[in-house]
Amino acid sequence: MTTDLLAPGVRWRNWGRSASAQPVHIARPRSVDEVVAVVRAAAERGLAVKAVGAGHSFTDIAATPGVLIELSNLRGLVSVDTARGRVRLAAGTHLWELPDILNPLGLALANMGDIDRQTIAGATSTGTHGTGLQFPGLAAQLTAVTLVTGSGEVLVIDETHRPDLLPAARLGLGALGIVVEVEVQCVPRFLLTAVEHPAPFDEVLDAWPDSVAAADHFEFYWWPHTDVAMTKTNTRMPGDTPHEPAGRFGTWVEERLLENEALRATQGLGRLVKPLIPSLNRLATKVYGDRELTAPSYEIFTSARLVRFRESEYALPLEALPQALRDLRGLIENKGWRISFPVEVRAAAPDENWMSTAHGRPSAYIAIHRYFRDDPTEYFRAFDTLLRSYDGRPHWGKMHFRSADDLRPAYPRFDDFLAVRNELDPDRRFVNPYLDRVLGP
Repeated sequence: MTTDLLAPGVRWRNWGRSASAQPVHIARPRSVDEVVAVVRAAAERGLAVKAVGAGHSFTDIAATPGVLIELSNLRGLVSVDTARGRVRLAAGTHLWELPDILNPLGLALANMGDIDRQTIAGATSTGTHGTGLQFPGLAAQLTAVTLVTGSGEVLVIDETHRPDLLPAARLGLGALGIVVEVEVQCVPRFLLTAVEHPAPFDEVLDAWPDSVAAADHFEFYWWPHTDVAMTKTNTRMPGDTPHEPAGRFGTWVEERLLENEALRATQGLGRLVKPLIPSLNRLATKVYGDRELTAPSYEIFTSARLVRFRESEYALPLEALPQALRDLRGLIENKGWRISFPVEVRAAAPDENWMSTAHGRPSAYIAIHRYFRDDPTEYFRAFDTLLRSYDGRPHWGKMHFRSADDLRPAYPRFDDFLAVRNELDPDRRFVNPYLDRVLGP
């Protein structure tokens, strides 16, 4: 049976085309027992093993030359705790599948990021977050994690079984085991009223503390080479609030034609004729994001992302955001770069997860992007250096250049996390070069 589970490896690439691997074997288990069998088989062969979800991390956090476990067969609802509003999900369940699962139960995720292609295990393990100063990242919504340890044992971690491990296991970077199930604390389903509006860059930064404090969810995009920020303010509404559904044609124009097809065209044109990029960015500020609509929460939180890109993102103390972003603008101008993708700014509540970028502090997030055909190295390295000076913490699933030695001071519970790793994976069954770099061997 084990031999049947281990198919010959095929080349794997992530969505952003920034990471790839050639594993010896690939496995597509259909049950937790089969995951156990794969981990034990890898151990017998002396091979590392990693799980991969949708491949939406921009780092090589899931890459392995050993055994790659593809989780697409472990999907869907496992159980429901109606009284407490909790659902247990198989690890390979994609975020885009959750509305169909949660809506009939009258539930929703409390918050989401702006992409829903990830799996629930991949999103939580790498620290995916949304925006909203009262709402922590997705991992903080987990009340239980079930994983297969390095010895091939199934370990349930929840409020009654090893609760001491929850702050590590919710956001485990794939270093503690293969996550096979998670339990999510949901909320009653709700609507969001979104107001999108362009505003002067400096005014948005000056109002930053008030804007994030006053809104349920506030974020903005800034197009480099412009003085305009595209703001988005989301207000939570009861699920039964009367509202006019967004028109299909208007939604298609805004989300498909403008946000994706026009972006794809401008990225290609800007790559061929770089001096055009400032003008193209100024045009974008005139045609994107000036509307108001009300819809179910997941429709407002998430957007289709059809144009491939690469991304780097840092969390920093909330109050440092205005000056850090002004410094980034100055850096772009001084270097003479032509940056065609917008910069995204969000905020999140503090949480207790040891490896969370928002551990112990309210956090602002700055995310930068490059078209996937452009070399991001110089821009991303300079950004990395700049944000380090603000006590920044890099997103685990986004491109960065940090290592264990300089990450340890940024995370007060770094060594506690390593102690849990030593307990659950003493033989380093789940190691890869990325984890060697950010956690040490």
